[in-house]
Amino acid sequence: PDVGGVVRARAIARRINANLAIIDKRREKAGSSEVMNIIGDVKNHHCIIVDDIIDSGGTICNAAQALIDVGAISVDSYVTHGVLSGSAVTNISNSPLSSLVTTDSIKATEAVKMTSNIRQIASKVWNILNGKDADMDGDVDIDDAMLKAKRKAKSTQKSTKEK
Repeated sequence: PDVGGVVRARAIARRINANLAIIDKRREKAGSSEVMNIIGDVKNHHCIIVDDIIDSGGTICNAAQALIDVGAISVDSYVTHGVLSGSAVTNISNSPLSSLVTTDSIKATEAVKMTSNIRQIASKVWNILNGKDADMDGDVDIDDAMLKAKRKAKSTQKSTKEK
């Protein structure tokens, strides 16, 4: 990520009392990326990837696979704008992502709605969780998901310390 991305990731990690890992990637051309390094320890941890936009899904799917390859227990991703073009839905369905959660800033296609590991939440909820004003109308799935991720992280930290 760029410097701003690292700052945002660190803020989220602090907010849910979790460790921070950074995925170093190289993008040779649009729609394609290669994970180069994972900076930080993810072994025996539940990982959360946060991003602003997902289009083809290649980067997030590659990142999820790289995290699993080095010992992550699970990978969930939270993305603001889910473009999900081309074969993105199929790529995500076949990836090691436990879940991909996007806001409703882009209307979900039928394929997205039918996929078990992709969900949309109301953008108002996303705003609330990020300290912005919004009505409490709408779905609060992300709140439950973030609490679940926090519990998973704490559980993993406890079980790792006990070993």
